[in-house]
Amino acid sequence: MTLFLFICRIACIIKHCVIMGRLDGKVIVLSAGAQGIGRAAAIAFAKEGAQVTATDINGEKLKELDGHPGIKTKVVDVTKKDQVEALAKEFDHIDVLFNVAGFVHHGSILDCEEADWDFTMNVNVRSMYLMSRAFLPKMLAKKSGNIINMASVASSIKGVVNRCVYSTSKAAVIGLTKSIAADFLEQGIRCNCICPGTVDTPSLRGRIQAQPDPEQALKDFMARQKTGRMCTAEEVAHLCVYLASDESAYVTGTEHIIDGGWRL
Repeated sequence: MTLFLFICRIACIIKHCVIMGRLDGKVIVLSAGAQGIGRAAAIAFAKEGAQVTATDINGEKLKELDGHPGIKTKVVDVTKKDQVEALAKEFDHIDVLFNVAGFVHHGSILDCEEADWDFTMNVNVRSMYLMSRAFLPKMLAKKSGNIINMASVASSIKGVVNRCVYSTSKAAVIGLTKSIAADFLEQGIRCNCICPGTVDTPSLRGRIQAQPDPEQALKDFMARQKTGRMCTAEEVAHLCVYLASDESAYVTGTEHIIDGGWRL
């Protein structure tokens, strides 16, 4: 065989070789996909070969994901039972459910009105209850499934000033995660949660701008970053990919902290 023919044959083999992604063929549904961690995770999942359905209540921002290979978008309010159940009916099966939707309330218990408490718990905890309850039966039917919940270091892990109801809700998410993991471990279901520290997202930037002195608020956030910077949404997405993949097949019922040492 001449060198030319050998090179051509190698080129042909490479051309037809299928490079498998870490999430190749997995069906993933996630909430809060329009921006921040949800958006970064949706893109990261799709790049690894997953078939992703990204949901959010912000239809305009969600449209920015249209055109990304492997991603479908759908406007869904995950605090509404009827909308969640309608979404679940669209799927014959699902491999990974990623519950991301959340709200950060600023203040101590004395700054938290009943409406603030109810709204935060509804978005941060009840939405995960509704989504998990709707999609878990589909996972149980195939004796395989993976739920990932977005918690926080501001929870049962660390007490944080002016994060009363937020921290309470995220501690509840950790409890929900462990409960699901324990109840369905022997039926092939895994459930883990991610606990970030301060992540540089549009949500954070919006909260900073809403403060009386945004410049000082930013300085305060930066002062508590022991690494000298905030985490990026893409860094959290790398952890999401690991938990969604079969690489973490022996991992369940755990909190995965990504906070640059903030809790220490």
